Amino acid sequence: MTDTDILAQPLALPTETLPNRLAKAAMTEGLADADGRATPALTRLYERWAKGGAGLFITGNVIVDGAHLERPGNVILAYQQDSGAIRALQNWSKAARSEGAGLWMQLSHGGRQTPSLVNPKPQAPSAVPLALPGKNFGAPVAMTAGDIGVVVERFAAAAAIAREAGFTGVQAHAAHGYLLSSFLNPRANLRTDEWGGSLENRARFLLAVVKSIRAKAGRDFTLSVKLNSADFQKGGFAPGESIIVAGWLAQAGVDVLEISGGNYEQPRMANMDGLEAADTSGLPATTAAREAYFLDFAVEMQKSVKLPLMVTGGFRTAAAMARAVREDGVAIIGLGRPLVTQPDAPAKLLSGAAEIDRPEARLRVGPGWLGPHSPFATIKAINGFGSMYWYYQQIRRYGAGQDLAPGLGVLSALSAEQKAQAALMKQRR
Repeated sequence: MTDTDILAQPLALPTETLPNRLAKAAMTEGLADADGRATPALTRLYERWAKGGAGLFITGNVIVDGAHLERPGNVILAYQQDSGAIRALQNWSKAARSEGAGLWMQLSHGGRQTPSLVNPKPQAPSAVPLALPGKNFGAPVAMTAGDIGVVVERFAAAAAIAREAGFTGVQAHAAHGYLLSSFLNPRANLRTDEWGGSLENRARFLLAVVKSIRAKAGRDFTLSVKLNSADFQKGGFAPGESIIVAGWLAQAGVDVLEISGGNYEQPRMANMDGLEAADTSGLPATTAAREAYFLDFAVEMQKSVKLPLMVTGGFRTAAAMARAVREDGVAIIGLGRPLVTQPDAPAKLLSGAAEIDRPEARLRVGPGWLGPHSPFATIKAINGFGSMYWYYQQIRRYGAGQDLAPGLGVLSALSAEQKAQAALMKQRR
């Protein structure tokens, strides 16, 4: 079989069949209105992506608690949505599914990574603030057991709404340092009750969310979890722990597990440097020839966990993607940033293209001490956020029916995105 044949194979899950092995991985869109409702901009964005040929679309963070956004502009799902909000969600799902792809809503809670612009005192497992320069994130407040129970219910209610609105599944976001992920992280979770301490206790929240979603949304609705391979921090969530948690998730009936890694303090999910040296102990060495950041860990995980795996991050060539499916047993190849700069990348791969766009080469950042690997923490952070905001601005353009602006500078993107988010917050009721 050719590389194209392998990537074009359907994937039969217990709950649905995906038409091919290429997925648009979750990327935060920021296109909801001030009250967290889906908008025509989201519909336009996903109409464009739907024509690009992916077999699966996973939305960016859809927030289960409006006080804990990942960023202004997130879609928010309360316990109940009125008829207008449901119609907006249905328009979104109809656009994304127009070419036959699956569509999973990524459910999330910002936790201590909620911007201070949104909430200066966000909920978290413990009162441990982010170790980042500036005042972008506030001082978190430790959750009570009652708070935890409420959030578990919110995840389940959101999953039921997603099903009602025409989505084919949900993905619980337990990676990248958001609330579910932070409970798994011993550096962020200092609790001494049943929700902290041992791995079993730290994973209790995530497993409760999975169980609650299953009970509310049904067994015939796809349930995925996005899980860190590691936090890449000394004393953080470790690779061996990730494999154990993955086994528990398989036993709990999760359909697909997506492997990622890192958090805002150590943003390995974006292939960026943290403010401290990354801790890679316990992780297999991933070579440049392998392309994908987390592929070797996925191979290691499959020795213990029999669960379809999705791997996202770093894939650029058809050969590497096909090899990951054929030889490494990866079920789904996740593509993120390449679909911002090349929305039809999946269709090109399925038509025989050898490789897709390399968006990292388009970013205009300064050299040396002004660049993304600057020795100065503040400059490194500015470059990191500026790079993310460059993609945010391109996504905004697609939502407005415009084309890519490849010449946009990182600092210009940073300024424009900050203004857009501040304006949205002023409109919130």
